Amino acid sequence: MVRPTAVTNRIRALRTDRGLTQAQLAELLGVTRQTVIAVEQGRYSPSLELAFQIARALGRSIDEVFTYEPDGGAS
Repeated sequence: MVRPTAVTNRIRALRTDRGLTQAQLAELLGVTRQTVIAVEQGRYSPSLELAFQIARALGRSIDEVFTYEPDGGAS
């Protein structure tokens, strides 16, 4: 069983706000559409470099795109 990542994101909402498809974002990033899907769905945490590239492609800062909540946000 795959353990969900503690990193959540707003990629889908921000991507659609910019009028980008998953394929278009993938092309901008130099990754596959499947990678974009996996990151959007929280099944895969991107490398730090890819996270910055995603944020830049969406015209946002990294903390506007990604949130880290270990243990479901419990303190």
